[in-house]
Amino acid sequence: MGDRLIQLGAAVVLAGSIAVAGFMQPKMLAIADRDELRYTDIAVDGAPPIVAVGTAIGALRGLIVDYLWIKVTLQKEKGLLYEVMADADLITKLQPRFPDVWAFHGHNMAYNISVMTNTFEERWSWVNAGISLVRDKGVRYNPNDLVLCKELAFWFSHKIDGVADDAHLYYKRQFAREWQYLLGSPPYDWDQRIAWIKQIADAPNTLDELYARTPGSREFVADLEKRLAPLGPRYQFGVDKRFMFLLGEWAAQQSSPYARALGLKVMNDDASALVDVFNATFADPAKKEIGSALVAFLRKRVLFDSYNMDPQLMYEFTRDTGPLDWRHPSAHALYWARRGSQFGEHRILDNDADVFKSINNDRLEIQAMQALSRSGLVSYDPFSGDNVTRLNDPRWILVLDRYFEKLYDKHYEVRGAGADTFTNLHENFMKQAVRELYRLGDAAGAQRILDKLDKLYGSGSFNENLAYQKPLEDFVREQLYGEFEMQPEVVRSDVYSAIERGFREGLLLDNEKVLDDNLKYARDLTKFFRENRYNDFVNKFGEARMKDLLGELEQSIPAVFAKIMLDNSQPLLDRLVIYRKAPEDLRALIYDAVKPALEQEYAMGRLSKTGMPFAEAFPEPPGIEDVRRMQTEAAKARETQGGTGDRSEAERK
Repeated sequence: MGDRLIQLGAAVVLAGSIAVAGFMQPKMLAIADRDELRYTDIAVDGAPPIVAVGTAIGALRGLIVDYLWIKVTLQKEKGLLYEVMADADLITKLQPRFPDVWAFHGHNMAYNISVMTNTFEERWSWVNAGISLVRDKGVRYNPNDLVLCKELAFWFSHKIDGVADDAHLYYKRQFAREWQYLLGSPPYDWDQRIAWIKQIADAPNTLDELYARTPGSREFVADLEKRLAPLGPRYQFGVDKRFMFLLGEWAAQQSSPYARALGLKVMNDDASALVDVFNATFADPAKKEIGSALVAFLRKRVLFDSYNMDPQLMYEFTRDTGPLDWRHPSAHALYWARRGSQFGEHRILDNDADVFKSINNDRLEIQAMQALSRSGLVSYDPFSGDNVTRLNDPRWILVLDRYFEKLYDKHYEVRGAGADTFTNLHENFMKQAVRELYRLGDAAGAQRILDKLDKLYGSGSFNENLAYQKPLEDFVREQLYGEFEMQPEVVRSDVYSAIERGFREGLLLDNEKVLDDNLKYARDLTKFFRENRYNDFVNKFGEARMKDLLGELEQSIPAVFAKIMLDNSQPLLDRLVIYRKAPEDLRALIYDAVKPALEQEYAMGRLSKTGMPFAEAFPEPPGIEDVRRMQTEAAKARETQGGTGDRSEAERK
């Protein structure tokens, strides 16, 4: 009898506890929301299914996770890469609301495991897997975590856009191809680019919404499905990444010079029929508007579903920041850094460690802007097999200048002079921008920046500095001389980079002014250092460093042009265009020097498959025989002088 009373009492207590807990839960969740005590701003009821998996096993979860962490470490040491992937996936399922787990395993894949592989393809698959793990799952389950977004921004900036990894050129090609297929080539004009990405952001969220909004779209999709029905399963219509990439590859082929030159053929009958289907639907002028609406819808869904990226944010960042090209890794670094600030900063605690997470995240964003100013003008032909063309985009200079002011004000009250951590970056970048704009012939823009530098860091600063009050030309020259004192090689590299940029952008983009301005800049700079008294500077070892390093500009121009022709990190088609547009006398000077290596590269590339011989693609320029004769005579003269010198030395001995 006593036992029954105890059991009855326990049942009453249990029922009462459940009732009280049910009554208290809404209040506890409200308090957690108010005081930001949960990992994310998403209520538990709306969490993804794997969150329930991670919480269902209760306290036992900790022991299982500890065991798996140890197992993963041992597997990595043994090189069991795929086993690591499987167990890492299980750990993230057990601890989905712990951002550090996602960050650790994403970094492990993208950095530690990737470098243990033997091919570029394997390495890229691991880098991409690490990024995808955090972007597509980690951030999806922890949408308000600043650190995960910061990690993603760093990986895009350092691992893909940087040069530290031996496979970085391969990464850039794969990344550009992927986003070329997904979004295509954006227009150059900033306003047009804003409208282009806005079309995707404003697209319907569902097929039914598309049908309601776009007359004829239902019939278009039905016709598309009917035409695709006889083909294999992989070619069927679907609102997914697979179908979007089939469509994106077809669209890229329509505008590809390489595809036209090579007459690329698809590999099987189904793929050939797929091209016919796309030609009959998306390429039909009468169905252009409907096809464009469907493509915008597909892109929007794939961005959300496969990349966890919000087209509305992509539009806002393009509108409010700068002309983002999503084929460039630093555009994604900027996206994730800014997204982290926008959705995760309100959860940062007021202590030194957490505050500097925000500062470091903002550093990554402004560094992404720097990278875009130096290489943000992208063009890529996915059928070329070549590397990505990345040219300077000076539109980002003023963007970065404006954004610096926002960051300075934002972190002004942070302990330890948090705002000042951005001043060195800003001052150094804007000094370079003065030279950049001056080199481009935008003297007025360069002067405006110089005036602002004087206001912030010169006569208007606490420590008065008159360096920015000099005339523009003197400032540019003295800037270089200041660098020369510490690193004399910088001056020659600046001359070379001016000439190189003139050839690349001036000839490739049909901008004669860019070529003329950069060559003039190089000539003026060379003349200044040749005639300046510092040209005779001799260091303590007796070396006349500037005189030896700078050399004659007449030798620098062909040397740089030859370097461009042999730089296989640049697309061969770009170099072909530059070669054909270059002056004939310059081509004649370097032709024999670059021909052997260039001919070998051409034979191994896709252009040779067109049937066009090398001699037709890179023809001998007029006047080549005169150059050969002069070079032969010069060589004989050097031999004569050398021989005389040797005999004189022997006689003296």
